[in-house]
Parts: sequence; C-alpha cells; structure tokens
Amino acid sequence: MKDEITELLGSILKAIVDKPGEVKIEKTVDEMGVLLSVKLGEGDAGLVIGRQGKTIQSIRYLMAVIGSKNRARINVKLDVPERGPRKYGEGDPAKKPTDIDIPDL
Repeated sequence: MKDEITELLGSILKAIVDKPGEVKIEKTVDEMGVLLSVKLGEGDAGLVIGRQGKTIQSIRYLMAVIGSKNRARINVKLDVPERGPRKYGEGDPAKKPTDIDIPDL
C-alpha cells in the first residue's frame, strides 16, 4: 500500500472535476489509519459530493474496500474552499430577502 491508493483516488477525482489541475491529495498515516485529505478547486466540491452525497459516499466505500484488502483503515476528507457571499444580504446570514430596504415614495 504505497502511493497507489493516492494515485487511484487522484485519478478518480480528476475524471470527475472541471479543474483537474487543482486536485491535491495529502496522505497522513497514524494509529487510526490512513487519512487522505483532498483539496479541490472552486466549484468542484459539488461535483465530487454529488446528489445527496452519493458520489463521495461511493468514493469512500471504494477506498474502504481497498484499505480492507491491505489491512488499513482509509478515510477520505474533503477540504473545500469556503463559499462566497450569497445572493441576498451580501454575506450577512442574518439578512434575509425580506430585509431589503425599500425607499419611501
């Protein structure tokens, strides 16, 4: 179990995302097992997560199966960039669409 797992995960992710050059995987090994931290480009997190989390769930399952063959626990963690300001309220979560200031006529 060398870097084959990291390369396999990288190949899967690069086939899914729009910006394959921005996929970075860091491998950490400790007493709990192997942690693969994935950094994605902006806008690619939704593609990797998939509808209702099905895509990332499948990727994690595949990594777990490969890990069990090698007697290792493999976990996949997504490090996604934070989202920008939302459409309403310019990033203020307390401000809702109903809080828009309407001038008096």
